[in-house]
Amino acid sequence: MFQDISLEELRALQARKEMIIIDVRSPSEYRDSTIPGSLNIPLFDDAERAEVGTLYKQTSIQAAKDRGLELVSAKLPAFIRQFGEISGNKAVFCWRGGMRSRTTATLLSLMDIHVYRLTGGYKAYRKWVVETLECYDFKPHSYIINGNTGTGKTALLHRLLHHGNPVIDLEGLAGHRGSIFGQVGLQANNQKTFDSLLLEQLIQLEQSPYVLFEAESMRIGKVVMPPFMGRQKETGTQIRIEMPLEARVAQIMTDYRPHEHQEEILAAFRRIKSRIHVPIAAEIDRCLISGNFENAVLLLLEHYYDPKYDYTAEQYGESEKITLTVNNVDEAEKAVAALLQERHFGSSSLVERRLHV
Repeated sequence: MFQDISLEELRALQARKEMIIIDVRSPSEYRDSTIPGSLNIPLFDDAERAEVGTLYKQTSIQAAKDRGLELVSAKLPAFIRQFGEISGNKAVFCWRGGMRSRTTATLLSLMDIHVYRLTGGYKAYRKWVVETLECYDFKPHSYIINGNTGTGKTALLHRLLHHGNPVIDLEGLAGHRGSIFGQVGLQANNQKTFDSLLLEQLIQLEQSPYVLFEAESMRIGKVVMPPFMGRQKETGTQIRIEMPLEARVAQIMTDYRPHEHQEEILAAFRRIKSRIHVPIAAEIDRCLISGNFENAVLLLLEHYYDPKYDYTAEQYGESEKITLTVNNVDEAEKAVAALLQERHFGSSSLVERRLHV
């Protein structure tokens, strides 16, 4: 028979890479939200789940069980084979640790494939995520990368991460860049997925002396950051990147690739068109339609984004502020790396220091 396993036990084994987690819910449930790192081997597909659920609600529990058995029996060999191809310890979960995960674990045990079943299922995991984020104690010192639109803040964070710095890419976790154009070319995550990914990042970095992340509003696309992340902007060190306008236009062209996403960009612009002085808005519209994206970006920066940023930058209170005036992201990376070297690693080489940690 299978064994039940608690969320705490499961997470400890997963952290040591000693457990593979398998979500047996339907594909749409898995896409909506799951435990990060889990695989999806659904007991029912979306249509089958809907059919069994309708019988459960409108006919009887027994009718739902009978139909579920018919559906599972037809695909049992392939279902069992997928689990048999996965080596190592395995744990399964469904929504509440109920019928689907219990059925899966029982069937597998009959075929001498041992799996654990997560007590409480995804619902228990989600409850833990929400409660943990509500009272999370953020200990590392925060460095908040700030700057006008186009200063390459996300690109800068990715470079710093590549060189081993502790970074939280909030926009990456949200699947959104945070502006009216933020979803262009991306797939936005929902709140449940964002919360799970954020918490995993926080746990991985909780022993770090510092963490870098971008200054974001509390809402990023479809998601809202937990309040303690907003408080970091008030208490952490603000690193403001100042860069020439021409370099910012070039960075935006690289980040957004407007030639590949013209219709998305036009649709997004027309949601803010009324907020811009009429003649300027009309010129931006013409530029976007004709493909003169560089000029459209330039006008948007000068007449929309820069005035908005100047107002927002005044909201950061008495936190420490450092301004770095650079010509491009390369220079910004070197300047931030030098700052971190001085503050956290003294005169010794950053690489040497890390080798001794």
